[in-house]
Formats: sequence, structure tokens, C-alpha cells
Amino acid sequence: MQTVRSREQLAQALARLSGTGLALVPTMGALHAGHLKLIAEAKQRSAAVAATIFVNPLQFGASEDLGHYPRQEAEDSRLLNAAGCDLLWLPAAEDIYPDGFATTVSVAGIADRWEGEARPGHFDGVATVVAKLLVAVQPDVALFGEKDFQQLAVIRQMATDLGLPVEIVGVGTVRDKNGLALSSRNAYLSAVERGQAIALPQTLIWARDQIGQGADVRITLAEAKHKLVEAGFLKIDYLALVDAVTLEPLDRPSGTMRLIAAATIGATRLIDNLAVPAH
Repeated sequence: MQTVRSREQLAQALARLSGTGLALVPTMGALHAGHLKLIAEAKQRSAAVAATIFVNPLQFGASEDLGHYPRQEAEDSRLLNAAGCDLLWLPAAEDIYPDGFATTVSVAGIADRWEGEARPGHFDGVATVVAKLLVAVQPDVALFGEKDFQQLAVIRQMATDLGLPVEIVGVGTVRDKNGLALSSRNAYLSAVERGQAIALPQTLIWARDQIGQGADVRITLAEAKHKLVEAGFLKIDYLALVDAVTLEPLDRPSGTMRLIAAATIGATRLIDNLAVPAH
């Protein structure tokens, strides 16, 4: 695996890979099995695979954990190399946001609810950095995890609206044996909190099954939130049944659906989602 840091090195590396077909896996590092699943899927789809590691300051709010976000460059590089990644780009902040940088990519509509309400400006940061990475690397396909389901929808909309010649692919969530979705932020959980946190996927499964059996959606969601509180979650930003394409809330089953949730256990905010069979 070749590792590059500057734009000049990136251009040279991409020139050597030209004509082979290229897949891109953008990450913020602190890699886990979920990221490695993206690399494996990328290898199935393209002759060459590139990954990026960049902790994007633009998507963190003033009160969020940019300074404490886990960074483990050497271990991440080892994992990517072992997984068969061909190219790793580690840009510096000034490479992505040089002096005088004044452009923000904002996706209206699909980015406004849920995470957009809970974390103002977050999706502007995501859309901006992903647009820059896609323009710089120019992959044929880019892969993102479905755990961040709204983020995936925002990126798809952004790529379509900007006419970027790249296929955006979502890859299913990887979970621990206990069902907890893998996330870099899981490292913040204490042993006790990790045991409590499994209530999030368990509650989504329960709500999915209730809805599938014809239970009232509003009552089911209210009961699901109560289950999370009882399990020790201190704050629930949202727990909703949404249209899987538009992410608009549903009060009765209709078409392709997703249950989405964001809740805080201890000091750690977790997100998760689950597909709901179409009616």
C-alpha cells in the first residue's frame, strides 16, 4: 500500500492507478471491522482501492469531541494494508481547507431533520469534505456505511446534484456479537455503559417487529423511547420511523421504511438504524 500526504503525491499515485478502475473509502480513522467491510466490498467492485483518513473539523460542533476524537494512524495504516488497500491519502487540514477557503456545500431538505436538527452545520461539513475528496481522487465508486444512514442519503443527493461521475454505494452495518453497531465512538463507553448500550439495537428490533405485526406506530415509538430511558439512556434526540428514501417521518407503515435513532448513554452519543420490511 502506498501512503501519500500531499496533493502532489496524490496526483502522482493516481496517475499510476489510472485506467484500472478506482474505488474510494473515505474515513476519519479509528478503523474497525465496519471500515474493513467497506474495503472488502470496494475490492469486489474495482481493481484498485483508495482510502482516506481525515478528521474533518468542519463537521464537528463547538461543543463536540474534535480534540478527543480517537487517532491511531499507525494501526489504521496496518489494518488497511492487511485488508488489501492500494492507496492511503492522509491529507493535512490545510490541504483540504487552504487559507482563504470560503465555499460550503449545503444539501437542503434531506439534511434538515434528525441529525441536521441535533447537530446544526454537521451535514454541511460532511457534504463539503466528501465533495472535495471525490473531486481530488475522482473514483468510479465511493463506499459508505449504512450505520450513518442519513449521511449516506445526504452524500447521494450531493453527488447527484453536483453531477459528480461517481457511484455512491451503501454497505450494511457491522455489529458486535451483542448487536451494538460498531462505531469509533464506542471506545468512549465504559464497560457498564457498553452493557447498557445494547438496548439501542434491541429496542429497534423490538419496534420493527411490533410495527410488522400491525401495532400503532406512534404508540410503538413512545414505548421504544421509554425502553431506552429505562435502560439508562440520558437523552434521546430522535427515534423515528421514516421513509427510507426521503427520510420523512411516517405515522403508519408505507413503502420502504427505516427506523432511525440517536441517543446518549453516559457522555457518548450513539446512532443506529434498522430496515423495516415494506408494506
